[in-house]
Amino acid sequence: MPNLYPELQPYHTELIDVGDGHQIYLELNGNPKGIPVLFVHGGPGAGLSPNYRRFFDPQDYFIVGFEQRGCGRSTPFADLTSNTTSHLIEDIEQIRQHLGISTWLLFGGSWGSTLALLYAMRFPHTVKGFILRGTFLARQEDVDWFLKPDGGAANLFPEYYRKFSQFTDNATSSQAICDAYYTIFSEADELTQAHALSAWFGWEERLSRLVLPYANSLSQQHFHFIKSLALLECHYLKHQCFIDDNYILENIAQICHLPATIIHGRYDMICKAEAAHTLHLAWPNSVLQIVPDAGHSTSEKGIIEALVKATRQFANFIKRGDI
Repeated sequence: MPNLYPELQPYHTELIDVGDGHQIYLELNGNPKGIPVLFVHGGPGAGLSPNYRRFFDPQDYFIVGFEQRGCGRSTPFADLTSNTTSHLIEDIEQIRQHLGISTWLLFGGSWGSTLALLYAMRFPHTVKGFILRGTFLARQEDVDWFLKPDGGAANLFPEYYRKFSQFTDNATSSQAICDAYYTIFSEADELTQAHALSAWFGWEERLSRLVLPYANSLSQQHFHFIKSLALLECHYLKHQCFIDDNYILENIAQICHLPATIIHGRYDMICKAEAAHTLHLAWPNSVLQIVPDAGHSTSEKGIIEALVKATRQFANFIKRGDI
C-alpha cells in the first residue's frame, strides 16, 4: 500500500491470561524504548491486520497490538462468555500494567475508537492522546444508521441490504434485527449459521469502502475471520455495546483535556461522519480531518495518508515535549 512504512514483524508475541477462561493475544513491534502506542482494532471481532504496524515509524514508536476476547489468535475463539465492553477495558489496563507502561497513545478505528474512548474515560491518567479513525459513538442512532431498513446505509445500498435482511424476518428495529441474527448464530444448524454469518459480514464489507478491489469480497476472506466479526459485532450491538445511550458524549469532559486527531471518510457508510463532527465539537482539544474521497476502510489512500501524517505529528509533538 502507498505511503505506509515498510513491512514489520513483531519481535515478541504471547498469550496473556486475563481471567474468565480467556487468553489475549499480544504482540510487540518497533522500538521498545520508543513512544508507547496501543493499536485498538475494530469490529468487534476484526482482530489485527498485519498492515496496522505500518502506520507508525518503527524508530519512533513502541507499537503494541492485541486481539480482543473471542477473535483472532485469542482463545477461546468466538466465545461470548464474559465478553463485554467492561471486560475489554480491563484487559487493556492489564496489558498496560503487564508491559510496565505509564502512559501511552491510543490509536483506534471504528469500534476501536469506541473502546479507546471508553478505556480513557475509565483510566484517563494513563493516556497521552488519541488518533481516532471512523468514529463510532455507539449511540442508538449510530446502530440504526448501520442496521435499520430506513437507515442511511440501507438507503444508499438497497440491493445489498436486501441480501442482509433475508435473515431478519422483515424486522424494522435494530434490536429485532440483532435478535434475529443472534438466534440463528446460537441455535440454527451449521449450514444456516454459515450463510447468516456470511450475510452479516458481506453487508459490513460492502459498506467498508467506496470501491471494492475485487468482485466477490467473501471469496477473499477466511471463514474464521467472517465468523468472529459477524458473531461478536452482533453480540455487542444486540447489547447496545454494554453502555448507556450517548454515554461517550455525556462523559467527554473526563478526557477533553487530552489531544486528539479525529479522521473520518466523507462517505463512510458504516460510521456516519456526523458522529466524528459531533465528537469534535464537544472536544476543544481535538482536530478533525474529513477525508473527501474515502469511506470507512484503512486501505483507502486518503485514510492511509491522514493516519500516517497523524502518527508523525504526534511523534514530533511528544519528542518536543508539547504533550
